[in-house]
Amino acid sequence: MIRLITSAILALFISNHSIAGQVHADLPANIDRNAKYVFYSHGYIVEGDNPKPVDTRFGWGMYDFPAIKQALADSNYHLIAQHRAKDTDPFEYAYTLNTQVRTLVEQGVKPTNITIMGFSRGAFITGLTSDKLSDLGVNTIILAGCGRLVWKKHTDVKVYGHVLSVYEKTDKSGSCAKLAKKSTETQSFREIAIHTGLSHGAFYRPLAAWVDPVKAWINAVK
Repeated sequence: MIRLITSAILALFISNHSIAGQVHADLPANIDRNAKYVFYSHGYIVEGDNPKPVDTRFGWGMYDFPAIKQALADSNYHLIAQHRAKDTDPFEYAYTLNTQVRTLVEQGVKPTNITIMGFSRGAFITGLTSDKLSDLGVNTIILAGCGRLVWKKHTDVKVYGHVLSVYEKTDKSGSCAKLAKKSTETQSFREIAIHTGLSHGAFYRPLAAWVDPVKAWINAVK
């Protein structure tokens, strides 16, 4: 009888509390104010209905969104990774992310426990969101996506908080040095160059070359 009661209580607890290590498509229904939250925004090719689209133009192969989510998941934080609709407006989606982050803060989560991260189009969205959250200074990760963030028509867009940039040496997206230079109010700015020879496609799959340093940074930054 005691065992049955204990099991029932445990089941009720699990049903009413999201557990770190889970992957969510949206904000969890129940927010743990003491937990860490990480938002991952995928690349443009994934927008639509297919979570595993294949690039044939540049030969980068399949973008394995499910595998990337699984690899980025960690028991130390909640991972939120929404599959965006086709041709999502990046500026509108940045507003959505901004609202989600502010909802977490309103419910007691510290900005230092929130990380926004994105690759390619997702990195552009992440940069726009970081700019909108300048008053909070959440953690920001840019994966191979600084090209558009430093265009002349986006000179007003800056990133804030602790910032990590990861790019592949053979990728034309290149370094985020210009973004770092114009973002004068970051708490820190670290950049890592990986050497896989896979160009932009290095981020289509959960390669240890970028996943490991990203997860280590998320868990270490305070």
